[in-house]
Amino acid sequence: MSATMDVDLFSEYFNKSPVLYLEGRQHPIQIFYTKQQQSDYLQAALVSIFQIHQEAPPAHDILVFMTGQEEIEALARTCRDISKHVPDGCGSMVVLPLYASLPPAQQLRVFQPAPKGCRKVILSTNIAETSVTISGIKYVIDTGMVKAKRFNPDSGLEVLAVQRVSKAQAWQRAGRAGREESGFCYRLYTEQEFDNFLPMTVPEIQRCNLAGVMLQLMALGIPDVMNFDFMSKPSPEAVRSAVDHLELLGAVERREGQVLLTPLGKKMASFPLEPRYAKTILLSPEYSCSEEILSIVSLLSVDTVLYNPPARRDDVLAARKKFTSSEGDHMTLLNIYRAFKKVSGNKEWCRENFVNSRNMGLVKEVQAQLRDICLKLNLKLESCGSDTSSVRRCLAHGMFLNAAELQLDGSYVALDTHQPVTIHPSSVLFQAKPAYVIFNELLHTSRCYMRDLCLVDADWLLEAAPEYFGRKLHLSKP
Repeated sequence: MSATMDVDLFSEYFNKSPVLYLEGRQHPIQIFYTKQQQSDYLQAALVSIFQIHQEAPPAHDILVFMTGQEEIEALARTCRDISKHVPDGCGSMVVLPLYASLPPAQQLRVFQPAPKGCRKVILSTNIAETSVTISGIKYVIDTGMVKAKRFNPDSGLEVLAVQRVSKAQAWQRAGRAGREESGFCYRLYTEQEFDNFLPMTVPEIQRCNLAGVMLQLMALGIPDVMNFDFMSKPSPEAVRSAVDHLELLGAVERREGQVLLTPLGKKMASFPLEPRYAKTILLSPEYSCSEEILSIVSLLSVDTVLYNPPARRDDVLAARKKFTSSEGDHMTLLNIYRAFKKVSGNKEWCRENFVNSRNMGLVKEVQAQLRDICLKLNLKLESCGSDTSSVRRCLAHGMFLNAAELQLDGSYVALDTHQPVTIHPSSVLFQAKPAYVIFNELLHTSRCYMRDLCLVDADWLLEAAPEYFGRKLHLSKP
């Protein structure tokens, strides 16, 4: 049985169906908590790694749960530096990162046994909670943190933020230490903090943008979607926000107290995509850039296709320079994808240019699927060649709800909510100050960062939604 599944909820929903439990073999695990709250969980993880390293036999490997690539790579670099100066007789360690965008060959290294007398220290996102089982793990260090998406129906924005895990996730993480023999789990939080964790992870249906879900329900002919019997009911605000979102995109209309699908909405529902992406594809023939939009939407629909090892930052910048577009990240990604196709996905080219070949392969598969849907809808597929303004204009018309405006003081605000936002350092537009941009997602850490940006004109936004942006756009432009 999965430690993260709320069995009672399923049983109750399906007319109190009986539950059969198949117990898996689990070895005993000793749990340790911190005595005080930790203000810096990364520092606490670093200290814990080297305490274990100095005391435990070298054959006992360590798995550390962290929140994302940036944290993992930074801690890996620190561990490697410190490991060069540990006392004699302490043994050596090999530090291995594990996260979704890591190239496959490097992911596979975590499954290989460490050399004799050497300890594996694996720094992982929650990918190692359930997706994989790594042999040799005797110690788990749980930071108690995870990066997850959540949707704010009041602002209409979906934010990727670092938050506390649930009790179920914490037990799942601890269980990684007891797969082969008894193990130890060091939780970098107090027992009282653990007692205050949520019992179960909040279901995704209660923390995501429901626009795509509502669109599919209406396409299936479900009556009264506003009161649909979800297993885990989202808030009424989230449902209303989703319908408002679809109405702004032109996918639904309100008539005589009912919410009805429009002809555009029916076509949008044909695509297994977020509604904004589906609309962008459907608009692309008007701008003669269907091929480019299909490529960009496919690139945005998979895990990141770029690999950015911090230790080789200068090499990465040099490799990317030839693809960088001053018009933003979408155009830069398009340039990289075109080059990838030109060399037929050559793996050596991918290594030289820090491109994840497996994820690029997924992009091609997604694009082929979307192309088939376009053909069934009789959409004209053509390329705009080097006319990238057509591509950006089309993106502005499909993704206008994720637009931001430069202010007189040099900061940005999201036009939908006037929430302060800033350009993420990974963006090719980080050093630039374009007046208007659209963004793919927001990442909330110490600040609210826009990721995957595209330069757009204010006039395009006004064309896309005249009434909406007539209220949102400032008259005094920066």
